[in-house]
Amino acid sequence: MTVAPSPAIVLVAPQLGENIGMVARAMANFGLADLRLVNPRDGWPSETARAAASGADRVIDGARLYDSARAAIADIGLVLATTARPREMAKPVLRPREAAAQLAACIGGGDSAAILFGGERAGLGNDDVALADAIVTFPTDPAFASLNLAQSVLLMGYEWFLTRGGESGRPRAALPRRAAREDVMRLFEHLESELDAAGYLHPPEKRPVMVRNLRTIFLKAGLTDQEVRSLRGVVRALSELKVRRAHKA
Repeated sequence: MTVAPSPAIVLVAPQLGENIGMVARAMANFGLADLRLVNPRDGWPSETARAAASGADRVIDGARLYDSARAAIADIGLVLATTARPREMAKPVLRPREAAAQLAACIGGGDSAAILFGGERAGLGNDDVALADAIVTFPTDPAFASLNLAQSVLLMGYEWFLTRGGESGRPRAALPRRAAREDVMRLFEHLESELDAAGYLHPPEKRPVMVRNLRTIFLKAGLTDQEVRSLRGVVRALSELKVRRAHKA
């Protein structure tokens, strides 16, 4: 059976096997097949997950295990993070329908995409949200805003299913291919190492926030492979210039 391209669903530190199984069932309902698990609390594989999947065995059998959110999205271009809590990050905030439109445009252009979902108790941590290009929030009644993990995946899956391919049926214009997230992370680490050497990321207690803010700036740009290579060349050239000047001094 050929599976149409679709976003990866990344569950970060999910707790109960039953919830993973219900997520797999929701994914199968709406044509999603790529399930990635980051440090599931109760381990993997899970018979309770399979039982709760109610026949969505293809999703369960294809699930892949990772030790970090970064590793789970290393090969991904567009990354969205679902969260209900306000964050001190200047990232675009999307509703599910807007997010689905971005996912459809990205995948329709031949690129890859993923949606991050946090664990049942606390959701995504700031470091995981910082990996994403944008945040997705679900409008709910403020009197009872809590959604469980499978509900969140179901809502995104439904909007994705409605949006995929576009209403007109015409093929989407190809978009520039986004750089894989691991290549973007290597750019960040390269830049940050040079900024550390220059004394910019100081004082130490402010470094994590400064790093997150810098990464957010670049993530907003949706960098392509070529742009990442160009920026790494810029950082390298500035570093070499510093060395040459030091030798002349």
